[in-house]
Amino acid sequence: SLLGHGQDVRGLTRGLFPQGGFVSVSRDRTARLWAPDGLNRGFTEMHCMSGHSNFVSCVCIIPPSELYPRGLIATGGNDHNICIFTVDSTAPLYILKGHKNTVCSLSSGKFGTLLSGSWDTTAKVWLNDRCMMTLQGHTAAIWAVKILPEQGLMLTGSADKTIKLWKAGRCERTFTGHEDCVRGLAILSETEFLSCANDASVRRWQISGECLQVYYGHTNYIYSISVFPQCKDFVTTGEDRSLRIWKQGECAQTIRLPAQSVWCCCVLDNGDIVVGASDGIIRVFTESLERTASAEEIQAFENELSQASIDPKTGDLGDINADDLPGREHLKDPGTRDGQTRLIKDDGKVEAYQWSVSEGRWIKIGDVVGSSGATQQTSGKVLFEGKEYDYVFTIDVNESGPSYKLPYNITDDPWLSAYNFLQKNDLNPMFLDQVAKFIMDNTKGQTLLSSSAQFSDPFTGAGRYVPGSSSGSNTIPGADPFTGAGRYVPGSASNAGAPVGGVDPYTGMGAYQSAAAKAENIYFPKKDAVTFDQANPTQILGKLKELNGTAAEEHKLTEDDLIILEKLLSATCNTSAETPTAQQLQTLWRAVNWPEDIVFPALDILRLSVRHPTVNENFCSEKEHVQFIVLLLKFLNPKGKQANQLLALRALCNCFVSHAGEKLMMEQRDEIMTQAIETKSGNNKNIHIALATLTLNYAVCLHKVNNVEGKAQCLSVISTVMEVVQDLEAIFRLLVALGTLISDDTNAVQLAKSLGVDSQIKKYASVSEPVKVKECCRFVLNLL
Repeated sequence: SLLGHGQDVRGLTRGLFPQGGFVSVSRDRTARLWAPDGLNRGFTEMHCMSGHSNFVSCVCIIPPSELYPRGLIATGGNDHNICIFTVDSTAPLYILKGHKNTVCSLSSGKFGTLLSGSWDTTAKVWLNDRCMMTLQGHTAAIWAVKILPEQGLMLTGSADKTIKLWKAGRCERTFTGHEDCVRGLAILSETEFLSCANDASVRRWQISGECLQVYYGHTNYIYSISVFPQCKDFVTTGEDRSLRIWKQGECAQTIRLPAQSVWCCCVLDNGDIVVGASDGIIRVFTESLERTASAEEIQAFENELSQASIDPKTGDLGDINADDLPGREHLKDPGTRDGQTRLIKDDGKVEAYQWSVSEGRWIKIGDVVGSSGATQQTSGKVLFEGKEYDYVFTIDVNESGPSYKLPYNITDDPWLSAYNFLQKNDLNPMFLDQVAKFIMDNTKGQTLLSSSAQFSDPFTGAGRYVPGSSSGSNTIPGADPFTGAGRYVPGSASNAGAPVGGVDPYTGMGAYQSAAAKAENIYFPKKDAVTFDQANPTQILGKLKELNGTAAEEHKLTEDDLIILEKLLSATCNTSAETPTAQQLQTLWRAVNWPEDIVFPALDILRLSVRHPTVNENFCSEKEHVQFIVLLLKFLNPKGKQANQLLALRALCNCFVSHAGEKLMMEQRDEIMTQAIETKSGNNKNIHIALATLTLNYAVCLHKVNNVEGKAQCLSVISTVMEVVQDLEAIFRLLVALGTLISDDTNAVQLAKSLGVDSQIKKYASVSEPVKVKECCRFVLNLL
């Protein structure tokens, strides 16, 4: 037993450093790093980390990187933040802000990615200190998140009772089956995972969507689940004061704890199990004799356990009737299985004992307070909406309508239960007698052990619902548990034949073999920025003069001003050899600050002139750049005029031609990209092409400097924009951007895969016209 935390221990994770250690987090607002203690087989607290202003609810380890060879520790809290710590510091390295409510789950993936789940119903994907994307789709809190080993796949489990599988930030599949909040997830392999929930069940799933198995054993909410290394056995903890160890699909051992809520567990590399509970104590359990605690410590644990008071209302031990209980002599008979519980009455007090096979004796696990009602074996309880009942009847009011569940306890009043049932389901009150009589007939004089007897439904004569006895027991091999129909087996479709030689992997058609298949890659990595050079100075000036006539007095340009701008245009469109002057630039700056309904010709002059080194230097230099960027970003508002959006995007693209512009664009990348991506919402193909070009120019720069965060943002933009763009020229530019970003960079390739970009672009490999789209796409796919 490890003391240290002042309140509930809410999260645990095995550490990478020091080896064999672990990290715990608590409602006491701290995280603690524990290291194995060579001397007395226990653990020592290495240090206590603080950084949250409220409860800390979850923790995970971010794997080592070149920068942090010992990995990092991430904690999530009720203050809506995620704190990132190095293993040797007690204060955060940095803090991730973005969630709008408690962060209650964290999972790390390859390449430094971190996935967080929150009560704000979203999950977020972070890379280093940036949020790369937000996963939206759940309708209630996300209690559990996991990154799967296979690229780009992420899981989220929610209080909306569903689990969702995400790829590159989009929901691919929703798993339904749990009847209450999903609380925990654990990965078994690339294709299988486990979930646990408030419905007291654990489910094993295939990522293709099938539920393979349901495990029952807990009698209350299950909060956490953790898998043993290198096998499919696992452990769970929950609100029924227990830690349960599952082997070969069976609950092999139940360990009771002297705390009501056992919030969290993790399995260490050596197979030891660490659990954290509502009493603030961390306990470590082992199968190894060398590491077993001293006799005194074990005795202290048993004493603590025997003094626990167990509230029968929680249903941990089933319903209890003190009058029917045997006395202490009942403990002379050995138990039949490990973890079996037995209640005895001693001196008017009810005590609970549990059988330990290894020690061959009954160990007291607590005093039962306030017991009343009938006896029933714990396992006979039926769960409904996460709560336990003696019976849950299925009532079909009429053949065609839905069936309703009626939960009932022996201690309830049948008339009141019938009345509440009709009210809750909006049913006709004239059924009251019928339903009440049905309850009485079917529960009369039951010794509750015969819960498997068949009761019939008052309206249809059908048998009652007994959990675990549904058609899901697969009477038909492979029958669907919900419809009874033959189940869908992924990959059993008719096209599952092995690929025939030369068949195109994307279309299934004969492979397209041509000179192009051997063509060299002329598309990427692109070395220079792409600019928008097309110009018609006469038209632009004509429009400027026309609109100047309608401008308010304070904006009007004089005749001299217009001549100055004409000179600037000819200087920057290479029709004269003159260098633009400071006066010309001041005049242009006045013009681009016109009201947004008439500014577009001035923006067009800016777009053309910013390609000139002098102009570029002037607007993008240290002195001026803030106003310049603020001005252009203002025009990117998706609610503004499309002409302004288009010209501002093109001006940003043209900034990349000179060193000063490129430097400014890179410094302001985050702001610019975040604002620019908003312009995807309009269906204007020219805007889409400009947006794709801006992304491409960023890719060209990022290819030179190799900035992982920048690449992540760019890849995320490409993935997001690909979804909405129809125009093939825009698609082509996005493909070139993608190819440029991932060329010569295995990290970026991994990141692109982790976003699932490869599956997004496959369809363009078979575009017939223009050929460049197909060719470029195939070159990108080769890299991925």
